Amino acid sequence: MSVTDLALPAGERSPEPGPAAWRGFRKALLRSLAGLLRNPGLALSLLWVALVIVAAVAPGLFAPGDPLAVDTAVRLQAPSFSHPFGTDRLGRDLFDETVHGTGRTLPAAALATAVGLGAGSVLGLLAGFLRGLPDLVIMRLVDVLLSIPGLLLALMLVSVLGKGSTADVGLAIGVAAIASTARVMRAEVLRVSESGFVEAARTGGARWTRVVLRHVLPNSMGPVWVLTLLLFGEAILGVTTLSFLGFGAQPPTPEWGSLVSSGRDFLGSAWWLSILPGAVVALTVLAANRVSRAFDAERGGAR
Repeated sequence: MSVTDLALPAGERSPEPGPAAWRGFRKALLRSLAGLLRNPGLALSLLWVALVIVAAVAPGLFAPGDPLAVDTAVRLQAPSFSHPFGTDRLGRDLFDETVHGTGRTLPAAALATAVGLGAGSVLGLLAGFLRGLPDLVIMRLVDVLLSIPGLLLALMLVSVLGKGSTADVGLAIGVAAIASTARVMRAEVLRVSESGFVEAARTGGARWTRVVLRHVLPNSMGPVWVLTLLLFGEAILGVTTLSFLGFGAQPPTPEWGSLVSSGRDFLGSAWWLSILPGAVVALTVLAANRVSRAFDAERGGAR
């Protein structure tokens, strides 16, 4: 606690910056985990997200086979014990392709989330703390970005960057997510900047960098942490959509969107080619959103 905080009533003192903010986040996490026994839906969502992350890091744990191995003798076989997701038109195991495709889709979604949260948080922090002309310029830029549908903006950007890399797709999705993060961060910074402990720090002669890094930023990150999983789910959906349209990794490299796209011509005779990879995408996005809502509710209850 700073010296300026001692002059304030206990209810208006700044929470301990940095470590205290992390301790508060950990307490919310522990409370959420403690509630899993009372909420099996949340537990299943957390388990699914964990399994998907493990599959992205170490796909061989779930699918030790070669996802590109061709066996025309078993082409277009329906799901069975030996092939849980069936086989594609070349006899490749669709389950192996889906699991190994996780290692392409999730890193691109993680890059998109990092870009959106990182750049958006910085812009929102500057706009909310500096105000005046910087706030006006930044928020007009945010308004321009928000006026363009996110998927359309990402499609425009990835068309300029190229279509042979999932990193380009992730970067494009991340840029499209900057505006929403900036608005959330700016609103929190404006709220925290009016707090008594920030005014006391300024009055006490603290440098603006110290006020921002020690008081404003740690106490404004709560909604941004909640937004992380929500953006991650949206990024997965965006990366999959662009991959479906032919951007990102090119065949035969497995990727969730390209797997769904490759099976659309066989929906009448081999429904599993698109439906099962699509179901994995839907479950992952829904699970990420469910976990995000749980953290948001926990944070609201802790206020």
